[in-house]
Amino acid sequence: MNSIKSFILLALFSGLLVSCSNTKNNNQKALNDEELLNLVQHKTFNYFWEGSENNSGMARERIHMDEVYPENDKDVVTSGGSGFGVMAILVGIERNFITRDEGIERLNKIVSFLEKADTFHGLFPHWWYGNTGKAKGFSDKDNGGDVVETAFMMQGLLTAHQYLINGNNTEKALAERINKLWSEANWDWYRNGKDVLFWHWSPQHEFGMNHPIRGFDECIIAYILAVSSPTYPVPTETYHKGWARNGEILGQHTIEEYPIGINYNNKFGIGPLFWIHYSFLGLDPRELSDKYSENYFAEFKNYTLINRAYCIRNPKGYKGYGSDSWGLTASYSVNGYNAHAPNEEQDLGVIAPTAALSSIVYTPDESMDVMRYLYSKRDTLLGTFGFYDAYSESENWYPKRYLAIDQGPIVVMIENYRSQLLWNLFMSHPDIQKGLKLLGFNSPHLNQTRFIK
Repeated sequence: MNSIKSFILLALFSGLLVSCSNTKNNNQKALNDEELLNLVQHKTFNYFWEGSENNSGMARERIHMDEVYPENDKDVVTSGGSGFGVMAILVGIERNFITRDEGIERLNKIVSFLEKADTFHGLFPHWWYGNTGKAKGFSDKDNGGDVVETAFMMQGLLTAHQYLINGNNTEKALAERINKLWSEANWDWYRNGKDVLFWHWSPQHEFGMNHPIRGFDECIIAYILAVSSPTYPVPTETYHKGWARNGEILGQHTIEEYPIGINYNNKFGIGPLFWIHYSFLGLDPRELSDKYSENYFAEFKNYTLINRAYCIRNPKGYKGYGSDSWGLTASYSVNGYNAHAPNEEQDLGVIAPTAALSSIVYTPDESMDVMRYLYSKRDTLLGTFGFYDAYSESENWYPKRYLAIDQGPIVVMIENYRSQLLWNLFMSHPDIQKGLKLLGFNSPHLNQTRFIK
């Protein structure tokens, strides 16, 4: 009898311990929205902090946790991704992930690298070797200046300029060095005498790539910067005739029951979600309008909701798609790298966390649903530098790999959702305000005094 009683007491005691343990674990796992946003921002920020290239302080193009780099490009750094990283560093300072002094020291390191690295008529290449500053070709004829990647870098630098310009003497001096880089960029060269910007120029191949930049995709910021330049501005007609294609950019469509008013560079109607992220990390789409859109923010909200609705409809029957697991954009894919988009040809069953998370400014509730789902799968999807680049439940494919251009917008857009920090800084730059006015844009920022942190 005593042995039976002892067994019962032991079982009850063991159950109590398990219950307490489970309660403790559940308490550890339960995060409210603010805590989850902090965690995701901090981990993703670390891609640009702990994961940066040692010599330059710049963002590596990619980080593979398995240390397998088929192209032997572990120390290759990216101009566009580093522009996103500069903005992430400002977030890191404001969120106390790092001290202000640490952040300024890193920004100084990045600017020092840019001052010595290869440039082409003042514009940056897509890639450099981080240890030398020499350009690394992106393709056979693309081994020189890259207008779009330069624009993403400059967007970050001008945002940092506004953050620093009213600081101490060290910060003011750094802001002036950024201004010099900005002033040296010869955007007009990249017109090749025509009413359009060309994406590439190479010392060996000149305009051999012959890739005119026309809307609409991720590139609008290049035209805004080119018109805003204090030293080498392009004519405003370059925007209207080149980017807007003499008005052909206008178009009324309904996709997944949502109306859109722009002809995007995709035969299926709209493209990947990064098209409405990259240019709008600094350029504030809220109440932004011009002759081609009466409300860019509303346009991009519908663009995002189309992506989500397509994933919920899931016409190809992929495993794992739903209201809390959606988001098609350019990312790593099962067979390499692909620009995934909401149509049956470009949908390959691959979800990229950056797609929904960087859309949080447009669809906060829907994006938070995805963030919570991703966190619930954190043992598989979350690593040192945030959520991994992409996954496919259908293919049981969960690579532990990251790309700078996908991690950066997560940090920045979450902060714009929370505090509008990067939008307020970039939109306060006097050259940007001048350029937007020249192009006929309307924005509340253009009617306000300068915001400088």
